[in-house]
Amino acid sequence: MRSVHVITHPEAAHHVEKVVGGWHDSPLTPAGRRAAVAVARALRARIPEGAEVEVVSSDLLRARQTADRVAELLGVETLLDGRLREKSYGEAEGRPQEWLDRRFVPPPAAGDRMGHHEGVRGAETRAQCARRVYAAMDEILRRPREHQVIVTHGFALTFVVAFWIGMPFESLGSVVFRAPSGSITLLREDDFFHNRQVAGLGDTGHLGG
Repeated sequence: MRSVHVITHPEAAHHVEKVVGGWHDSPLTPAGRRAAVAVARALRARIPEGAEVEVVSSDLLRARQTADRVAELLGVETLLDGRLREKSYGEAEGRPQEWLDRRFVPPPAAGDRMGHHEGVRGAETRAQCARRVYAAMDEILRRPREHQVIVTHGFALTFVVAFWIGMPFESLGSVVFRAPSGSITLLREDDFFHNRQVAGLGDTGHLGG
């Protein structure tokens, strides 16, 4: 059985400051750091001692800080992959959320949703974000591991899960998999049929409260 544990990083400074995240490199808040420890402990409880495991993370600070807590407890080093970053919001990053809200052009209900430009200079399209996440997942899953931990972001998580279940790139225009900050999504593949499951989406039981 292959298990992939996908983490959405916990609360970061841009969440509480109400500024746009994306590639804005904000750190975890004190609450986020506590949640990262809870994530690490939950994974230590789920992954047996001696199991073959790797931890792969977005290179943004809030994801790295989360991954490092997990890697430390599992006794491995964090591997960084910038392709697991959140969607870029270009010139909106680090600005107040309301600045982006005033300029944001929502995608059409039909038509080219993947290539739609949201009206902000330098922002990625959905297609650009999806392509790099798909490329990262293709490389990660080529490495045979019993357990893999992937630390990413809320928007990017959709493409991690979509790749896992074999969703064609052309079908990604409207799909969304939602998982709260600090959650664990469990993906599994059995060794006999090689069927892939989404065994748990956005579990926050380890966070308490």
